[in-house]
Amino acid sequence: MAIPSLGASRDKSEKRKEMKGLRFIVAMSLFCTCQAISRGLHPLILVPGNGGNQLEARLTSDYKPSSLLCNRWYPIVKDSEGWFRLWFDPSVLLPPFTKCFADRMMLYYDPDLDDFHNSPGVETRVPHFGSTQSLLYLDPNFIWKEITGYMASLVESLERVGYVTGETLFGAPYDFRYGLAAGGHPSRVGSKFLQDLKDLIEKASNSNGGKPVILVSHSLGGLFVLQLLNRNPLPWRKKFIKHFVALSAPWGGTVEEMLTFASGSTLGVPFVDPLDVRQEQRSSESNLWLMPNPKVFGGQKPLVITPNATYLANDITEFLDAIGFPQGVHPYTTRILPLLEQLNEPEVPVTCIIGTGVKTPETLVYGENGFDEQPDVIYGDGDGTVNMVSLLALESLWTDNKNQTLKVITVSDVSHTSILKNDAALDEIIGEISDINSLVSGRNFV
Repeated sequence: MAIPSLGASRDKSEKRKEMKGLRFIVAMSLFCTCQAISRGLHPLILVPGNGGNQLEARLTSDYKPSSLLCNRWYPIVKDSEGWFRLWFDPSVLLPPFTKCFADRMMLYYDPDLDDFHNSPGVETRVPHFGSTQSLLYLDPNFIWKEITGYMASLVESLERVGYVTGETLFGAPYDFRYGLAAGGHPSRVGSKFLQDLKDLIEKASNSNGGKPVILVSHSLGGLFVLQLLNRNPLPWRKKFIKHFVALSAPWGGTVEEMLTFASGSTLGVPFVDPLDVRQEQRSSESNLWLMPNPKVFGGQKPLVITPNATYLANDITEFLDAIGFPQGVHPYTTRILPLLEQLNEPEVPVTCIIGTGVKTPETLVYGENGFDEQPDVIYGDGDGTVNMVSLLALESLWTDNKNQTLKVITVSDVSHTSILKNDAALDEIIGEISDINSLVSGRNFV
């Protein structure tokens, strides 16, 4: 397998001009009429990242509110069957309702069933599977629409080159709180999502004359897609998958996830106390999946430093104990840790598009006050969320497989989520998809 060096030829202005010119030709050749374009394009499915789609909930008689404010009357606005938007709900910005939100988002691990489940009395569902509707804005209401935009800019860019939602363009939202487990362990919600995604791939291909599908993921979605590919036989992959484009994929997890588990994270949401959401974030199965992978981060670099101990990537179980979350140890060691070993080559073409040059937490330094206070942070390179070693993990892991093609495209000064909106990043994404559709050989795997 030939893999380009980091940023290969991207810093050469002459090469960039050539590629932009080539992309213009490709885009113009595709841009005839929408009907003709739809017939010529490979169907494309968008798979969002953690928190990248709407999530709805309904409360049953088994629900036990943690306070009077969290009673079943809240929120007031529900549909006729009692469903309401759980994520994203702007009331999470108000401290009394932050705890209601956290209680309802909580997952619980049942050691007898060896699986995760919702809080008692909370039912959840993912709206608009198959459509891009719940990926565009986390809250589509007018006041919050632009603030909570997620994949809207990417979808608009795809539509400009001829993609049509419901015909050639599809979305695969999921309950991002849940993850997957290693073989021999049940994972009811995550496994159902993989089956739904597989069915959507086959449906999209069959409705487009048997053309194989382009899968475009963001962040955590890339881990789900890779698992889907490797859990299905090679003949199926060859028949139904044209290309896998992974945006900002955290192949080896992130140091920031250790910060989330230790001290909570507001995820950039103002007015929220990270300690109010810490327990809910610790309960998330997918968050455990995003812990630093020892296979990627190695066993030498300190990731968390305290007055009494230093924690490396292979010390996650000790770290979970130290932060006061011992109940996370068993599911991590039995379900997640073996899963982290499964970054195998799917033997279909893969392109990783990543942001670089954004300061990213690399080491967390805690003082005498412990984990209830935010740490001092030593930063390194990455996309602001995912460390560079994780973004580039596949380069080293797949280097010896001649049956695997891998391309890495870097975009300077673009963060983890702005890759879905930034003009330079969108230019790279749409250019790559245009090339995949037109079979142009100018963007070589060199």
